Amino acid sequence: MAQFVPVAERIADAILESSPLLASYAGDHRFDHKLPDLSAGGVAAEVAMLRDAGNALAEVDADALDPQDQVDHAMLTAMVERGLFEATEVRSHEWDPLAHNPGPLLYALIARPFAPAEERLASLEGRLAAIPDALATARSVLRDCPRIHLETGAGQFAGAAALVRDELPGLLAEAPGREATVAPLAEAAVSALEEFAGWLRSRVETADRDPRLGRRLWEARLWHTLDTELPAAQVLARAEANLARITEEIREAAVALVGGPATDETVRQALGILSAEHPDDATIVDLAKVTLGEATEFVREHDLVTLVDDPCEIMEMPEFARGVAVAYCDPPGPLETADVPTFYCIAPAPADWPAERVESFYREYNDHMIRNLTVHEAMPGHFLQLAHSRRYRGATRVRALGHSGPFVEGWAVYTEELMTSLGFGGLAIKLQQLKMQLRMTINAILDQLVHCEGLAEADAMALMTGKGFQEEGEAAGKWRRALLTSTQLSTYFVGYTEVAEIAAARPTGVSLREWHDAMLAHGSPPPRHLRALLESGVY
Repeated sequence: MAQFVPVAERIADAILESSPLLASYAGDHRFDHKLPDLSAGGVAAEVAMLRDAGNALAEVDADALDPQDQVDHAMLTAMVERGLFEATEVRSHEWDPLAHNPGPLLYALIARPFAPAEERLASLEGRLAAIPDALATARSVLRDCPRIHLETGAGQFAGAAALVRDELPGLLAEAPGREATVAPLAEAAVSALEEFAGWLRSRVETADRDPRLGRRLWEARLWHTLDTELPAAQVLARAEANLARITEEIREAAVALVGGPATDETVRQALGILSAEHPDDATIVDLAKVTLGEATEFVREHDLVTLVDDPCEIMEMPEFARGVAVAYCDPPGPLETADVPTFYCIAPAPADWPAERVESFYREYNDHMIRNLTVHEAMPGHFLQLAHSRRYRGATRVRALGHSGPFVEGWAVYTEELMTSLGFGGLAIKLQQLKMQLRMTINAILDQLVHCEGLAEADAMALMTGKGFQEEGEAAGKWRRALLTSTQLSTYFVGYTEVAEIAAARPTGVSLREWHDAMLAHGSPPPRHLRALLESGVY
């Protein structure tokens, strides 16, 4: 039988080399000069590498490994199998232009000061030089793209062009000796990105591909995404039951705020009062900064989990990343050695929205919802959890390469509930958190019904604005996200249920902080593996 650690390390190197985006996420800068090779030959080479990796892992006697290595073996095997499934079955590089967006790879070099400007610009030269050929490859492999992916892609590629045009000069000012070589490459890259955005826009009117995956592909992708024993039918049944439970809770909370009967109309009245207090494009980022301080102090006062002194910068979401989610947390990678910040990014309302939809957007993302959002994205949600995750050191780099979406999202949703249960923000934020619970639950329902049952837009909007009490602007954005992504929307609900079960299993005599620290001490593994580690006494 093969020894696991050297096998795992060889596979880790091969995966990092084949995926510059994953390497950048992980904080491995050896491939910062490269873009992904999504040509037919490049994808075939990746498939061959992953098949070799799978065969090598099959030669390892997993039962003979210690608990931590068993988890690494299972996670690496799942990563390899998912990569093969995505490359050979879903094949999104052939129909989703977002798979070809170089914006995140450029942004990682421009915005994150992990090395001197001179060094980052040297890598950036390679990526800028590769953009025209990479986009030519994209034009050759993309076919039969869904309209919504073309529209979103056009906006993101135009945003990537704006990133190079507007943000690169600031980096060049730190190393002016590079300007003579970088500037021509940047000009050519901007031209190629803008041309590609135009090419995408030119295909919108004739696009007729359905963006829905269909039940076979969606259920298979769900299995790879969740890494849980729950079948799709059970996910849907649990979500529908949770929707009924949370509906009763939000009605009771609304009565406590405004009085009256425990009805949906009372909920709308209560939420309407709260939604009147909201930020705008000019104040939303500053409000998030205030809420981060409030949430951090609350976590400290209640001794919920060990805090870290890592920096977290709150900023407006870059244009190249917009069109899918309203907010995200962008941390340094687990392999990053430089002292660089986490970015908590929030998108203002889209510039092309009419005034009434913008108003609806900010009623949804009101002052109280932003406080709950900051709990989720930052404290003690993603920012804090991922900071703990980066501190995990195992015998292999497996947990630096892969993380469980259900665990990461599940922890964030669990902390929303935890904070409000202890009084954070009072009844106002409690109502918003229950509304977010409804949204999370409906996300899982929407994900499955859209991709497997052909749920119509009107019915989806009615579900979100009706049972979910969502504003029209939020519901419209979520409909787009359901079409643009698949299975990711299910990670919140499934992850929350599994993480909450682990939290509820806290042993007698173990404090809340000690148990939360233990839950966060193993990287970001799938909840089933975390449960096994904790049950075996591996703290």
